Amino acid sequence: MPLAAALPAARVSVLAVFFVHGAVFATWVSRIPEVQGGLGVSTGPFGLALLGVAVGSILSMPVTGWLIGRHGSKPVTAIASVWFCLALAPLAYAGSVVTLGLALGFLGMAAGAMDVSMNAQGVEVETAARRPLVSGFHAMFSIGGMVGAGVGGVIAKMGIGVRGHFVGAGLLCLAAILLASRGLLASAVRPSGGKGGFRFTPAVAALAALTFCFFLSEGSIADWSALYLSRVLQAGPAQAAAGYALFSATMGVGRLAGDRLRVRYSGRALVCNGSLLAASGLALALLAPHTGVALAGFAMVGLGCSVIVPIAIAAAGTVPGVNAGQAISTVVTMGYLGLFVGPPLIGMAAEAITLRWAMMITVALCLCGVPLSRLVESADRE
Repeated sequence: MPLAAALPAARVSVLAVFFVHGAVFATWVSRIPEVQGGLGVSTGPFGLALLGVAVGSILSMPVTGWLIGRHGSKPVTAIASVWFCLALAPLAYAGSVVTLGLALGFLGMAAGAMDVSMNAQGVEVETAARRPLVSGFHAMFSIGGMVGAGVGGVIAKMGIGVRGHFVGAGLLCLAAILLASRGLLASAVRPSGGKGGFRFTPAVAALAALTFCFFLSEGSIADWSALYLSRVLQAGPAQAAAGYALFSATMGVGRLAGDRLRVRYSGRALVCNGSLLAASGLALALLAPHTGVALAGFAMVGLGCSVIVPIAIAAAGTVPGVNAGQAISTVVTMGYLGLFVGPPLIGMAAEAITLRWAMMITVALCLCGVPLSRLVESADRE
């Protein structure tokens, strides 16, 4: 099929893959309090179990970049997406911190492979279309997270068990992936310049640092917002799940507008202002005396973070002279390092200084986007 004729279906397929990724991840997040309560462990040991996701994802991401270079992003995206859907159910059957850590490692390997490959496919579709699309793809991840967290809150309130919830959600998402995979572009991600090798350039380093800070912030909200709302502000199960749902909803709104914003404004302006908004919103959420104010703060964080990671990933896929698949792999790997190593560290810090003040670390990381925004502008010029 000619490329022009294949693009509409490819765009829809990538949107579906991003949606499923967000929905599966948020399904896990929405039931974290019940999983922790069922194991009967404190935030410290539970935070250590979360390291399983970090180890799994960091192991799979570099391999995924290499596989994309050899086989293209379509088959890698399809296989990783199926794997991710199937990895949800084992989390509900973990009977100890050790088995939960192993199940999270299995989930993390699938998540890492899916994240790198679907972003490589997204950049490929954007390049072929010759207009900004990546922010819209990431919007579907956020919308999927909103749906997954919202449904998870309702299911928790209905008293449905974690096992039935995770198995049912995994099968439903698997069916969606099997349908979507057929429309992905078959061509491989190419080097963006004339050389096929990978060079760790200053541009790639700057983009990797930016994704590290903001993935860590997003991971902290995903893994600890429900516990913060339920334990510190005494929110019920539905309200506790609403924190991440609102965060995902406003992030989705921001990313829906992100491609148009990328046309009108510079990456430096978008990253700088988004960083300030995210830091302000998170500080408000953590200092709020009431649940309603905290929820408004989490909504602000989502809006501020919305376009920052898409800007970094889209730029990584087009750095001149660098293999696009491996550049994206490097940037996303650094992001996942923050996403999954940061939250366990927050959990261990919470043992000493309370969860509220441990999460204040992420406010400082959001503010790192202000100086890094100047490096984004340099990366755009490289």
